[in-house]
Amino acid sequence: MNFPENLRYTKDHEWIRLENGNTAIIGITEFAQKELGDIVYVEIETVGKSLAAETVFGTVEAVKTVSDLYLPVAGTITEVNPALASEPELVNSDPYGEGWMVKMTVKEPADLDKLMDAAAYANIVH
Repeated sequence: MNFPENLRYTKDHEWIRLENGNTAIIGITEFAQKELGDIVYVEIETVGKSLAAETVFGTVEAVKTVSDLYLPVAGTITEVNPALASEPELVNSDPYGEGWMVKMTVKEPADLDKLMDAAAYANIVH
C-alpha cells in the first residue's frame, strides 16, 4: 500500500498535509478506502466551523457501511472538495490527490508533529 512520506496520519486513517503556513488538506488513506469499499457519497457540512482535534467533521458512505471522518488537528474547515459531490469514487481512485476531502486552517501547525509519519502508520495497518 501507498503511504506518502510528506503526509501525517491518524489512528482513524485520515491523512493531513500542511500547505502554506497554516492551511492543510485532509483526506482518508488508501487503507481506509480499501476497507470501506466503493464510496458512493461524502457528506461534509462543517465548512466555516471551528472544531477540536478528533471531532467528527463529516461522513463517508460506502456500499456496505457509513463511516465518520475525524479531524486530525484543531482548526476551521474552509472548503470541501467540490468534485466529491458528483464523483465520490475519487476517494477510491486517488485518495491522496483528487479524492481529498477538506481544506482547513490549522489552529496550531505544531500539532501535526504529534501525528504519525508514514512509517508509524504503516506499522499499525500491517
